[in-house]
Amino acid sequence: MSTTSRWAAAALTTSIHGARRPEIAQLPAGQPDVDRLFTFMRDAELRFETLRLRLEERTWVATGETVRTHELLLRHPGRARVTTIHPQDATPANHDVWLSDGETVRTYRAGHRFGTDRPSRSRVAGLDGRDLPGTSRAYHPRTNLPANSLVETFVHPAGFCQNVLATGACRVAGTELVQGREAIIVESLHPRTIEMAGDRPDHRLVLAVDRETGLIARLEERFGRVTSRLVTATEMAPDAPIPDSAFSLAIPSTAAMIY
Repeated sequence: MSTTSRWAAAALTTSIHGARRPEIAQLPAGQPDVDRLFTFMRDAELRFETLRLRLEERTWVATGETVRTHELLLRHPGRARVTTIHPQDATPANHDVWLSDGETVRTYRAGHRFGTDRPSRSRVAGLDGRDLPGTSRAYHPRTNLPANSLVETFVHPAGFCQNVLATGACRVAGTELVQGREAIIVESLHPRTIEMAGDRPDHRLVLAVDRETGLIARLEERFGRVTSRLVTATEMAPDAPIPDSAFSLAIPSTAAMIY
């Protein structure tokens, strides 16, 4: 099943008595069309109160293979912790931490011994006007995550669906199991055409979308038959118990604090 028009409903969330609710509670049996699947994905974070997510990212470039792990602990509304680990570095300083309570964002880069403590970034004003086209309106998450990060893409896929996937020729390619969970496979052929060296006609993105939550379970980027990046959710636990202590961050007194 392929898309017939560009999906542009990333910001069209549904509210009932002031509370946001998923427009589609669950997908019916069978394969949905692309527009319906994207709408289901947009509301992914509204289907749980807490989330434990672990992503394994593998990239292949001229210098060889690199591996990173991204661990997310999330509790609505506002509380989130993202830890990025570089397993190839065997030292205790092989990680970065991003922590937010909804009002303040604290970070610590262990490798550089740098820490920050800043107010959360305010939303851009003027993007909620109903007279704006769908592609100009922004999705406002229930709990903010690091901008332009993998966890942001996997947990808040609305903007990715609208501004990346939907710019290419999309189709639902079937279903499969990803880490024991049923997922729907989506392909986007040659998304986001740009005049750069990496803009090739054989570029495509292949996603596995968790059928229960709408979260992205796997993201693969290919050039022809060659995979350049593969990100897999090796742990996905919606509504998992998360203690308050998980949202604390101890920055060493010797670290340099920058605003």
